[in-house]
Amino acid sequence: MSDAIIVRGIRKSFGGTEVLRGLDLSVPAGTVFALLGPNGAGKTTLISILSTLVIPDAGTAVIAGHDVVREPEQVKRRISLTGQSAAVDEVLTGRENLRMMARLSGLGRRAAATRADELLARFGLEDAARKRVGTYSGGMRRRLDLAISLILTPPIVFLDEPTTGLDTRSRQALWDEIRTLTANGTTVLLTTQYLEEADQLADRIAVIEHGTVVAEGTADELKARIGGEVVTVSDAAGEVLAELPTDGTLAGLRRALAELDAADAASVALRSPSLDDVFLAVTGSPATREPELATTKG
Repeated sequence: MSDAIIVRGIRKSFGGTEVLRGLDLSVPAGTVFALLGPNGAGKTTLISILSTLVIPDAGTAVIAGHDVVREPEQVKRRISLTGQSAAVDEVLTGRENLRMMARLSGLGRRAAATRADELLARFGLEDAARKRVGTYSGGMRRRLDLAISLILTPPIVFLDEPTTGLDTRSRQALWDEIRTLTANGTTVLLTTQYLEEADQLADRIAVIEHGTVVAEGTADELKARIGGEVVTVSDAAGEVLAELPTDGTLAGLRRALAELDAADAASVALRSPSLDDVFLAVTGSPATREPELATTKG
């Protein structure tokens, strides 16, 4: 399987802050690759570089065989990008937004109308199709923005926290769309604040911290790094007091319990490791959302 995205030694600084520090990454074609990382790790900056919106200070990035710096127009023809905020025309209706973008993408009048109606149905916007987008809620705008980004099926799709603000139905609809895209050969690179989303969708996952990749692998491979099981100690009200990974052995369990030594413990349970445990172990912090590039440069 060839690589649709190849990143080697990418560096980027804003002012005196180095956001990306020689980052390396390879994304096989036709797969879903998820980027995880704490606030300011550089996820959004990397997406911006790969989509030709930001020029790196050093290193190379190749998208579908084209260099993002030397061949930006070639790259743009092969990608679709959905950022963290909705980019829609508030004066037009939802259907008009979709039809307009479909025509600008090269579809004929009838094909544009058909595709617009398909996407309105897929993202639960049929009832609001004739309403001006200025009247939409934040979640509705987000769904429309995602629908616009999927009018065509380019070889590579970038999704920067695509399901933030979506309800369960809309999130599931997008998951289904992502699975359909990859089944047809499209490569999807996404950042997400929902670790279960990466667990469900991603063929491979990379965790970024301080501008470099600190862990990479499948969800199962990353979880295996934590150990056999996680010991959870809770108080009488069910509040979790502490958690600690073990190697799955009886001796490991005893060591974990001795280390926890929670005086208020009322119950102890064992569970399998999650991506939350991986994230905490490799970054030293719980998963939180990274602010937008425009405000943080991170």
